[in-house]
Amino acid sequence: MSRPLALRGRFAPLLTTLLLGLSLALPPGTPAHAAGTASGPGPTAAAADSYWTAQRMRAAQPAVVTRTSGAARPAADPPPPSHPFDGLPQVGTFFWTDASNTGRFCGGTVVRSPHHDLVVSAAHCLRSPDPKRHLSFVPQYHDGLKPHGIYPVDRIYLDQRYYDLGTGGGARWDYAVVRLAAREDGAEVEEVTGGFDLLPYPGYDHRNVRLIGYPGNSDTTHPKPLDCNSSTHRYTSTDPAAPGDFLEIACAGYIGGTSGGPFLVRDFSGYALIGVIGGYHTGGDFPDVSYSSYFTVDALALYIHAVRGDPPATPRQSHETK
Repeated sequence: MSRPLALRGRFAPLLTTLLLGLSLALPPGTPAHAAGTASGPGPTAAAADSYWTAQRMRAAQPAVVTRTSGAARPAADPPPPSHPFDGLPQVGTFFWTDASNTGRFCGGTVVRSPHHDLVVSAAHCLRSPDPKRHLSFVPQYHDGLKPHGIYPVDRIYLDQRYYDLGTGGGARWDYAVVRLAAREDGAEVEEVTGGFDLLPYPGYDHRNVRLIGYPGNSDTTHPKPLDCNSSTHRYTSTDPAAPGDFLEIACAGYIGGTSGGPFLVRDFSGYALIGVIGGYHTGGDFPDVSYSSYFTVDALALYIHAVRGDPPATPRQSHETK
């Protein structure tokens, strides 16, 4: 089973290009599976830059904390180590304030797109209907710095089933495509940082995957992202409340806060994005093992909706509290 999936993964960039070309030839419409937006008007680039000072960014807390540094899953072999570094231009952090005015953050990765304005993250970071004020993206955030500027969020695309089923039942759709507004000088994010290919159907087994995440918990936020190289394989959930097949990777130290960080593999243009930390139990229960939802045509559909600028739907009222 894994061999056909892997072969499909090799030709996924061509598949993406063909489908994207067809989608751009069609008039925009209401998407079947797009949902979610920032609450109310987004900040201007100047206002976002002014608000997100080094002190506020350092003080921000993870969007979701499910793993702590004290927890460890028993394993036959120690997981590959991670180490802090200054990051990559294409990988950064979303910052916002929640309903209690607490700063929050979650990782994201710039992907190649015709309008140079798309970032992929984890859906569980952005699913909450609570207001997200000052919602913006900082590429290559580290040490309180904004080395490539700051980009306000324009629209957020989540799969409708993720809203309807929640973070458990909808775990297989735990990804989001986010469209950004331009920087204060008018530059789009990908024009400044470059981007990675979004790779649907990548296969599950990869010997060399680069995992990047911004760790932090309720007590401490790290000033630098973590970097690790390891292998992935298929994990089939045994939890009936969170069904699905997921990418699993062993890397030490990926505590709460690393959600949305990328799974990267080498391709002809540099790197391709094959997953983001999330999915099974919103990324896992232990800091030495992380998960991602598997990118299928559903992820590609969100990407196409975002490229076309389709209006995102809103969460259904009856499912907002899940």
